[in-house]
Amino acid sequence: MSDFSISQLTRRDALKLGAAGAVAAASVPAFAQQPTPQPAFGYEDVVRRARDLAKQPYDPAARELPEELRNLSFDRYRDIRFRPDRSLLAAGGGPFRMQMFHPGFLYRRPVVVNVVRDGIATPAPYSSALFDYGANKFERPLPVDLGFAGFRLHYPLNDPRVFDELISFVGASYFRVLGRNQVYGLSARGVAVDCGGPNPEEFPDFREFWVEMPGPGSDRATIYALLDGPSLAGAYRFVVYPDVETVVDVTATLCIRKPIAKLGVAPLTSMFFYGENQRRHYTDFRPELHDSDGLLVQTGGGEWVWRPLRNPKTLQSSSFWDTNPRGFGLMQRDRLFEHYQDLDLSYQLRPSYWIEPREGWGQGHVELIEIPTDDETNDNIVAFWVPAGPVEAGQERVFGYRLKSLSSDGRMHPGGRALNTFPTRAAALGSAEPVPAGTQRFIIDFAGGDLPYYLGDPSRVEVVPSSSSGRISRTFVTPNPKIGGFRVGVDVQADTGQTMELRAFLKAGERALTETWTFPYAPENG
Repeated sequence: MSDFSISQLTRRDALKLGAAGAVAAASVPAFAQQPTPQPAFGYEDVVRRARDLAKQPYDPAARELPEELRNLSFDRYRDIRFRPDRSLLAAGGGPFRMQMFHPGFLYRRPVVVNVVRDGIATPAPYSSALFDYGANKFERPLPVDLGFAGFRLHYPLNDPRVFDELISFVGASYFRVLGRNQVYGLSARGVAVDCGGPNPEEFPDFREFWVEMPGPGSDRATIYALLDGPSLAGAYRFVVYPDVETVVDVTATLCIRKPIAKLGVAPLTSMFFYGENQRRHYTDFRPELHDSDGLLVQTGGGEWVWRPLRNPKTLQSSSFWDTNPRGFGLMQRDRLFEHYQDLDLSYQLRPSYWIEPREGWGQGHVELIEIPTDDETNDNIVAFWVPAGPVEAGQERVFGYRLKSLSSDGRMHPGGRALNTFPTRAAALGSAEPVPAGTQRFIIDFAGGDLPYYLGDPSRVEVVPSSSSGRISRTFVTPNPKIGGFRVGVDVQADTGQTMELRAFLKAGERALTETWTFPYAPENG
């Protein structure tokens, strides 16, 4: 594989290109003709640019794309493919390759992508020769300085002989990453600004990227990014460690341009159309449709909290207040093909993303936004950390965290997990008694941890329920040997218009056996 024109640049060539003045004349002494050593490009260079940018008024202007690119349909845009034999980064001898996304369709703001080699950053030049345009025909040649919509890195993730897609950056501040044997589902973002609040949401853009040239045998890729939006500018460093569970080590310096009502740190975006806990959209042959089925939180005190996702009738927001959380993530816990029955989209292989703060984040809350959708193609779930206190102009906020792309959360904590949530008004599923009028029953299946041990003496296991309002009228616990755990029933009553926040976990004596299941319920929501 070749590196296009970038691989042809030597260190001396790059220094010449970046020189501010003309080359000295021949009369200048020989020692003065030597190029002045330049400091290696790094994260602090991006931070300085973000600080400078934040001091200036936000400029939303972007170069206008040719009309033919702006009007591309989804299928026509997808027909434009980067030519694999033109992939970048091969010249460094490392195991990573970089390919570009073409601007057009929804991606109308070109970005600059630089390659950093021997400490020197050089822009990757656009050329139509980099792309196969498929069936697309354009009346006029495309501009030679068109730029790119984004890029992706490839790595032999699943097979030593094949360069698989590892991580991609395209559109606003969105990026996605894969571990071994995973397929794309949910997305991460650089930042969320006023998401789910009274003010219109902002979508800052990554304007420029710098990708370090990995050397031979390198086990990581380092990416820098400059973010800009109406309320803030930002500098990012992403260090990507490809593996069975790929890790992205993220450092973000946010320079606040104007006050922000709600700052969302480490945001994750996903889709939940319907699942076993909510079937009102169930007209498809596929039993479940979702990229993620729950929010998992580990509090600063060590408690594990599981919140099944919903597709509500109206926008809903849930907050989990905490100090120095240990982690949170949107998880795809259900891994059985039979529960999806989709041969093409492989929902059972969609990754879970787990956010692990690298240092204390102080006080704040994990916020979960659930947005109504009638289409599985819409991302309607967002989760992020909201720091406490005002976010004012002139502030600088620094956050560090690790994003892990997981295929299973079964090893994350030693306790039992909530596998299934079934809202029902039926008398079956653990109790022969009918559900009284005005009562909602929730069936929760817990499995894993030490629960199989207690199947020999189920009487030692009890459910601990609680509710923020309304009334819990009855609970029961039934062994469920099919999953090596227990089935829990919780009957609740609430007045119309009243919202209940339910919680339940299993214990034996004073020992908690499971994570805490939590779920909101309002009678009018069904």
